[in-house]
Amino acid sequence: MRAFLTFLIGFAAKRLGAFQVPRAMAAPTRRGGDDSHTGTAVITRTKPVTKKPNLYRVLLLNDDFTPMEFVVHVLQHFFNKSQDDAYRIMMHVHQNGVGECGVFTYEVAETKVTLVMDFARQHQHPLQCVMEKS
Repeated sequence: MRAFLTFLIGFAAKRLGAFQVPRAMAAPTRRGGDDSHTGTAVITRTKPVTKKPNLYRVLLLNDDFTPMEFVVHVLQHFFNKSQDDAYRIMMHVHQNGVGECGVFTYEVAETKVTLVMDFARQHQHPLQCVMEKS
């Protein structure tokens, strides 16, 4: 970099006329017989390493009071499931007590859990939706 600046100052001095290159900016003299240094430098940039975000599973919990149709509606509306997929997940929740709705980043999973819980409360259903680290 220093050699390049010295070159630019010298080039400008020749173009503009009588201009002296300051001693501090001049290229350092080399002592000894080592001619391996060519005066060029290689600048490397380190690429930042990005880490994949942690993923969280959003789960629906079974209860004895929430209608099956309501659970299917929630799966279709909040998790973009087809009618068949929503019915299959609802039956899995009904038979096993818990079922996975999807896997998301923390913020998305937290938002979906909150939306489902609020929607269930508005319709006076005790449906529980939780998230766990995948």
